[in-house]
Amino acid sequence: MSPRSEEERMRMEVVNRIENVIKELWPNAEVQIFGSFKTGLYLPTSDIDLVVFGKWENLPLWTLEEALRKHNVADENSVKVLDKATVPIIKLTDSFTEVKVDISFNVRNGVKAAHLIADFIKKYPVLPYLVLVLKQFLLQRDLNEVFTGGIGSYSLFLMAVSFLQLHPREDACTPNANYGVLLIEFFELYGRHFNYLKTGIRIKDGGSYVAKDEVQKNMLDGYRPSMLYIEDPLQPGNDVGRSSYGAMQVKQAFDYAYVVLSHAVSPIAKYYPNNESESILGRIIRVTPEVATYRDWISKQWGVQNSTETSCNGNGVTLIVDNQQLDECNNNLSEECESLGKPRSKTSETPSKHSSNSSSGPLSSSSSTLSSSSDVESDGTPCKTSKQLGSRQTAANRTVAQDISLGPTQSSGKMPSSQTANISGVANKSQHGSTRLFRASSNKGFQGPANSSHGTLMTNKQHPGSKSHQYYGKKRKHKRDPVLSDLCR
Repeated sequence: MSPRSEEERMRMEVVNRIENVIKELWPNAEVQIFGSFKTGLYLPTSDIDLVVFGKWENLPLWTLEEALRKHNVADENSVKVLDKATVPIIKLTDSFTEVKVDISFNVRNGVKAAHLIADFIKKYPVLPYLVLVLKQFLLQRDLNEVFTGGIGSYSLFLMAVSFLQLHPREDACTPNANYGVLLIEFFELYGRHFNYLKTGIRIKDGGSYVAKDEVQKNMLDGYRPSMLYIEDPLQPGNDVGRSSYGAMQVKQAFDYAYVVLSHAVSPIAKYYPNNESESILGRIIRVTPEVATYRDWISKQWGVQNSTETSCNGNGVTLIVDNQQLDECNNNLSEECESLGKPRSKTSETPSKHSSNSSSGPLSSSSSTLSSSSDVESDGTPCKTSKQLGSRQTAANRTVAQDISLGPTQSSGKMPSSQTANISGVANKSQHGSTRLFRASSNKGFQGPANSSHGTLMTNKQHPGSKSHQYYGKKRKHKRDPVLSDLCR
């Protein structure tokens, strides 16, 4: 999850392409980066935030939109102008890398926030590690976007800062702190103990909690603090969490993570059946094969041979293990990676990646209590293009067909454990379903239709006490397809 040097180079190329178009239109304009890419706290699928400073009577949103289309910088259908938003922006997806970009005009708060985040990272070295894991955790559950009620990156960062500011242990902020313990304590605080109804978060002056009743006295009539009230340290009257109307879903997700991780580190955890096969952190977050494939493609396109550099943007977040070992630990090895090692060119296909909106729906109260110890199902990723979707479906169908033809006891080749489990499950369902169906239909006797409450498949067994209505005759005899007979065997 941590940024790699080649990912930074790729993103800078995207920024340069857009900046060239802007400079061609307005030579005196200034383009600056802010947000997660500026601070180094970005995930492989995070977007890039740009702001353009210049002098215009009216914001030139549509002028820049037309120029970006003309230069083929972005996919034609991906460019959108949100001129009615509180902060008007242009949203686009880079045509070559599929990186999403947001462009705003003359907005200085984002740049100031990036400097504030950099200062806090220097003060609390644990912040990058903690924030990256939390961002991935929320991304898998579709709780990371403000417009869908989730918690944005800035709000999440301020919550982490407040957690460290008010932590009872002084050693929690040192570089030698136990990151795993801090993560569990974060989930415990915001998943169980924090009072969202009566308490707000304040970062200024060393950090403190503020009563919402006191905040409401200074607000206009008819207004009240939001469920997740976070006072903006750069603009005290601004509530950073006012749009996070799904804060209670986030609370449930944090509570779920606390329960899972607490069980995983308990003394009896060594007796769990999945103790050896699954990492502790892998019980709550999982990197999808699509993201692993996308990162491999980036490494082949922008990577430097025999490079050992792993840290980016000076944020101290480093890749502790090599890429292949990381993919093996996360069960992300994919056969598709072999077909992506082509020279970089304009015609090369970009593999689909995990978009911020493509994972599973928000975690409900029922799913938070009934989920298994691993959230394997929580971040399924659809493909981005129909062409890639068709190719992947074809490959999957071929694999399932091979599994069926070889039988349940034979292996169809070396595959990652997660993919093998999924595909073999589909194959077994198809195989056993076909077997049961055609064994029933190939009997000499014809059974009446099964009860609808027990499914649509017919079986040979009769319930005790039930009458078997069988008719022996050529008209009722079902012919057996020779191909399907092989399957039944």
